[in-house]
Amino acid sequence: MRLFDQIYTDGFYRPFSLNFLAHQYLSFHCRPFMVGNFIADTLRGKSYLELDAAIATGVLIHRAIDHYTDTHPVVAETRRLLYPHFGKYAAVVQDVYYDHFLALHWDTYNRVPLDVFVRDVYTTLDTYKAVFNERSQRAFYHMREHDWLGNYRYVQGIDRSLKGLARRASFPSNMERGLAPLAAHFAEMEGHFVQFFPALEAHVSEMFQNEIARCQKAQ
Repeated sequence: MRLFDQIYTDGFYRPFSLNFLAHQYLSFHCRPFMVGNFIADTLRGKSYLELDAAIATGVLIHRAIDHYTDTHPVVAETRRLLYPHFGKYAAVVQDVYYDHFLALHWDTYNRVPLDVFVRDVYTTLDTYKAVFNERSQRAFYHMREHDWLGNYRYVQGIDRSLKGLARRASFPSNMERGLAPLAAHFAEMEGHFVQFFPALEAHVSEMFQNEIARCQKAQ
């Protein structure tokens, strides 16, 4: 079975994800994967096949991350806590919270300091801007301008992100009040993240082990 079909066998489709830091971390320091992982949400169906093969793999990694996340029982527990506060936007807020936890626990997962990693991501994406569509270009401009990746470690950065999302939400979301549920459920959700994230990394590493090895060898 082809990789695309493995990811979509249950017909699941996730329109947008906001855990940008996790997606970049799970690009395994492979620059084309970083690019594909970043632009994946702006692509539909099999249009990724028109891209360079390594960038296309980054798109598939992104989709695999989202599928595994959205079908994992531990993540479902986090969203159960958040649903009374945010309704159908609970998954959006969970993405942001989990990137906050990743930033807080960064040294556990990566020997490269967060600031150095973030600068490398921005430099890499800037180098590949020629392959970005208009939506990706806009997202990248705001990401770098407001240092989304670096600011995930700060409560103030989470607050700004959620208020920005609330302004763009199609329906009332309560995301502008997102810090109170973070504080109320912090320990439990942090525990969920610590339990879930190594499993996610192991899953993606195994699924794409050959592609990761080839890309890292080529760099």
